[in-house]
Amino acid sequence: MHIVLPEKRYYKVGEVARAFGLNASHIRFWEKEFDLLQPKKNKKGDRLFTAEDIAHLKVIYHLVKERGYTLEGAKLKLKENPQKIQHNQQIITRLEAVKQALITIKEQLS
Repeated sequence: MHIVLPEKRYYKVGEVARAFGLNASHIRFWEKEFDLLQPKKNKKGDRLFTAEDIAHLKVIYHLVKERGYTLEGAKLKLKENPQKIQHNQQIITRLEAVKQALITIKEQLS
């Protein structure tokens, strides 16, 4: 899954939800289920996600939505070796970027 978000320090839950194609309630639910997600909150209580939070969400999304893990299974997988899973997710993200660049080049050549 290719997530497109503008470069900025904080993202609101609605922006994050749209980028992942989920409801904001889904993101809030995952926040409660996964200790890995720790978005900051402003004075009004709005969630503000950092780039690190987005990276964690990508890993969770990959495990739950793309690989088909249950929430409990995803939690166990993250506890086993979180660095390996995050590293693999970074590789997947880079490969998706390369794929998109190649598709763009192909379209320009046509």
